[in-house]
Amino acid sequence: MDVVINITPILEFSRLPADQMFLSVFFTVGWLPLFILYLYASKELWLYYIQMKWGGKQRYVFLAIDVPRGNEQSPRAVENIFSYLAGGHMSINFFERWWLGEWQVRFSLEVVSIEGYIQYIIRSPIKYRDLTEAAIYSQYPDAEITEINDYSKDPSLPERFPDENWDLNGGEFTYTNPMAYPIKTYRQFEVQSPGEDEAIFKDPNAALMALLSSLGPGEQLWYQILIQPIGFDWMGMADDEIKKIFGEAVAKKKGPLESLADLLLQALHDLSEAIYELWGGIKDEEKKTEEKKPKTMIELNPAEKKKVEAIQEKVSKVAFNTKIRYIYLAKKEVFNKGKAFGGFVGYMKQFIDLDLNSLKPDMEQTVTRAHYFYIESRRNSKKNNIYRGYRGRDGVIGKLPITMNVEELATLWHFPLESAVKVPLLQKAPGRKAEAPMSLPVPAEARDEGLSDFFTDIRPSYVSSSPKTAEENGRSEKVESFSAETGSKGQAPENLPFV
Repeated sequence: MDVVINITPILEFSRLPADQMFLSVFFTVGWLPLFILYLYASKELWLYYIQMKWGGKQRYVFLAIDVPRGNEQSPRAVENIFSYLAGGHMSINFFERWWLGEWQVRFSLEVVSIEGYIQYIIRSPIKYRDLTEAAIYSQYPDAEITEINDYSKDPSLPERFPDENWDLNGGEFTYTNPMAYPIKTYRQFEVQSPGEDEAIFKDPNAALMALLSSLGPGEQLWYQILIQPIGFDWMGMADDEIKKIFGEAVAKKKGPLESLADLLLQALHDLSEAIYELWGGIKDEEKKTEEKKPKTMIELNPAEKKKVEAIQEKVSKVAFNTKIRYIYLAKKEVFNKGKAFGGFVGYMKQFIDLDLNSLKPDMEQTVTRAHYFYIESRRNSKKNNIYRGYRGRDGVIGKLPITMNVEELATLWHFPLESAVKVPLLQKAPGRKAEAPMSLPVPAEARDEGLSDFFTDIRPSYVSSSPKTAEENGRSEKVESFSAETGSKGQAPENLPFV
C-alpha cells in the first residue's frame, strides 16, 4: 500500500514573505507561550497580593533573653530550643495558601551591640510567644525574659541612605557549596587536652563577643538569623548529593515551563522520525553503552566517605530555611568598616570545613559595595535594601534562604559560656520579667528578698513598661530608643553581665 503525503501547504508556506510567515506562525501556535506566561504572572501577582495582605495582619513580640550567671550550658541546650521552635511549623492547605494568603511565619534570632553593650533577642510571632518562652525555660529555668521594643526602629536612627550623620555596612551570608553539606559545628570545637578527663569547649562565640564589646559611642552592630520551620521535603536534596558521590544518575527536576518545552520538542522529534520512516528511511539503532556502575562504600576515598557521613548526619536533625544578615551602623566620624566587616567575616570563617561547607559574604548581590559604574547610587541602593530587609525581618529581600539544621544554628547563635568568654558585657534587660511556668521551682530567698520588685522598678527606656506591645501602647510608628546610658564604656552596670 502506497502512502502519499501532500506537501503543497508546506511549499506554499515557504514561499510567503517573512512578515506574513511570522504572523501565520504567531496566530497558529505562537500565542500559546505568551498566554502561558500571562497565566503564570497573574498567579504570582495574586499570590503576592494576598500574602502581603495576610502578612500585614501578623503581630510580633521582641523578647530580650538573659541567662543566669555562671552559665555552663553547651550549645546543645540551644539546639534543643530550636528543635522545640520547630513546633511552629504550619500545615497550609490549598485554600489557606491561595485564598487567604497564609505562609509559614518566621522567628528571628538576633544579637545586638549598642555602643558595646550586648543583648540576645528573639523576635517571635505573638501567637508563638508561649512556645518560645517554654522552649527557653525548658533549658534555662532561671533565665530572664523581658519584652522590649524594636531597637532597629529607634527614631534617632536614619530611615534611608545616604544620611548626613550615619553610615552603614552590611550584607548577607550564604553557603559556598550545596546546602546538603554542613558547616563546622560546635561539636568540633570540643578539645580533649592531655591528662584531662573531659573535653574543653573552645567557644567560637568568644570572637563575636570580643567584636561586639569593642564598639564605642555612636557604633552599633546587628546580627540576625531568620529561621522558618520547614517539613522534610528538603531531604531529597541530600539524597541527590549522595547519589552524585556514588556516581548514580540523578533525575533533574524541571519546572512546568521546562516540562512543556521538553514535551513539544519530543513531539516534534517523534513526528520527524515517523515521516522519515514513511519516506523509506531506516531508523538507526540506539548505540548500546555500558552503564557505569555506581561505587560502593568501600570504593569511596576518605573525603567522599566524610561527605556521605556528614550529609547523613545533617539530615538526621530538624532543619529550617535560614537567612543570615549583618549590619554595622555608626556615626560617620567613628565609622570603621574594616574593624566591623573584617571582624565579622573572621568570626564566620571559624565554621569553615573545606571538605564540606562554609559561610561566605554575598559580595555580588547584598554586601554594600559597588564598582565601575554609578558606584554611589548602587551602593546606597544596597544599603537601603539590607537595612529595609533587616528592620522588616524580611525573608524575601536579598539572597534565597539556605537550609540549616538545629546543630548548625546552635553553633551560630548560642549563649556564651562564662568560663570560655571573659571579654564582653552582656546587656541585662531589667524590666518586667515574663511569668515562668507555674511548675518551675522558685528559690525561697528570691521571694523573701523581693528581687522581682527590684527588677521591675529599674526600667531603662528601651524596655516596655507593660506586657503590651508597642502597637497596643500607641507607638506603632515610633518606639522608645534602645538606651545604653546605664553605664560608661568599660564599666558594666551592676546588673551585668548575667542575671
